[in-house]
Amino acid sequence: MGKVFGTGYLVDSVSKMHGGAQKVVYKIDCSNGFSCVLYVWDLTMNYFQEEIANKDINEQSYGSDLFELINKYLTQHGIQTPSLYDLNKERNRYPFDYALVEYLDGHKAKVYFNHSDSRVQDKVFQRLGDMLTGMHTNKRNIYGKPNHSGINTENCHHLQMENAKVQLSYASQHIESIGSNQSKLLDTLYLLESRIIPRMQYGFIHGELGPDHVLVNNKLEPFLIDIEGAMFFDIEHEHSFLELRFGDFYRYLKKDTLDPNRMLFYRFHHHISLISGGLKLLHRGFPDQQFAKDLADHHSQCALRFIEGFNIQ
Repeated sequence: MGKVFGTGYLVDSVSKMHGGAQKVVYKIDCSNGFSCVLYVWDLTMNYFQEEIANKDINEQSYGSDLFELINKYLTQHGIQTPSLYDLNKERNRYPFDYALVEYLDGHKAKVYFNHSDSRVQDKVFQRLGDMLTGMHTNKRNIYGKPNHSGINTENCHHLQMENAKVQLSYASQHIESIGSNQSKLLDTLYLLESRIIPRMQYGFIHGELGPDHVLVNNKLEPFLIDIEGAMFFDIEHEHSFLELRFGDFYRYLKKDTLDPNRMLFYRFHHHISLISGGLKLLHRGFPDQQFAKDLADHHSQCALRFIEGFNIQ
């Protein structure tokens, strides 16, 4: 803290914040009243280190390099995210990278689901909708991270198709109802994928934008966090997830020009992916075991209801 901010910034307390599954997050309070956040990218504390070690394309949302890249991109394009004060990648004292990041005194967007004042709700979610519209209109004819300049050899939804098959295979081994319906789930996946018409333009998306990945400051301004997975991709991937996670409040975020076939495909993909994700957290000792179990159970039920209501011809 002294090296970055000066000798007047003496650490008074450090408290662990509720972080995600891929990095550890702490709040640092100084005796002069200043606060900031410490991000630690310690692979031994990552619940998806197996996927990272295997270089799974769908787990490319981990690491300080990605955080630095995406933070810079969002900032340059006027998309609000906490400021990066300092990033240390030397690893001369510790075997991991870490960063000091702006602390926002506020709440996650999900708190505003139950706010008593509808005018406050309107302001928060309309602002978030405007932010996302602006972010998604950043277009490019290749998908991937902002620094990716190669040529795509396949359409981006094919990546999620392959991922869904892998995640379905994992879930089928651990949940009886998924295992017994694996062929129906797979048939539905192939049918949905077959209806997608190739496209060569992609918008910039967060990649996993639930209400817990939006911080709202005391001026009711939204900021995006957990940004490492952001990339150029089909914006339907984002919107189908927003629809899942924001429920009734998705009405502030929705867009009328989305491809319905892509929306269905990605919606089904999210259910399958979240079944597997919940199971992996459950099996790998995630602290909130009930959350992990509920996540897997809920999306198992969603996936099975999906194929029940879907007429395969």
